[in-house]
Amino acid sequence: MKVHPEMSAKHMAWIEKQKMFFVGTAPLASDGHVNLSPKGGDSFRVLGPLEVAYLDYTGSGAETIAHLRENGRMVIMFCAFEGAPQIFRLHGTGTAHLKGSDEYERLATHFPQNAGARAIIHLDVKRVADSCGCSVPLYEYQGDREVLDKWASKKGEDGIIAYQQEKNLQSIDGLPSIDPR
Repeated sequence: MKVHPEMSAKHMAWIEKQKMFFVGTAPLASDGHVNLSPKGGDSFRVLGPLEVAYLDYTGSGAETIAHLRENGRMVIMFCAFEGAPQIFRLHGTGTAHLKGSDEYERLATHFPQNAGARAIIHLDVKRVADSCGCSVPLYEYQGDREVLDKWASKKGEDGIIAYQQEKNLQSIDGLPSIDPR
């Protein structure tokens, strides 16, 4: 493993080519559930050598948002599934900017519009590290799944808000995530 002072231009270019990344967060409580979520789509942006963000889509849970509201700890990991082996981790302090907030609107200019967008997760990177990834298997990218986008478009804005109010108000450990409307 090698720790870097920041992401280099080469690191940033490699990250921007990846089709998938993983987000890890955890509550402060020792008996709380650690969360690890795979992410994809056109949702990740490198904003600077120590700054990244991703578009968070509405889903069945809101663990990442709840954990960030509680403690801000987050790691984002990328793996090379094709080409040379590589694992890349970005540790730092994350903030969830809910849709409609001023900071969401400012950051939204970096992303395509998405009917299911719930928040933009911003990470101030404190640690940049890579490792070999030699045991990660090779996979062939076939395309993005359209299921979530079609689901969100069919629900419409009011349906998405209703779903979030039913499913996303708190984490599985009872921590608050999105605000009630």
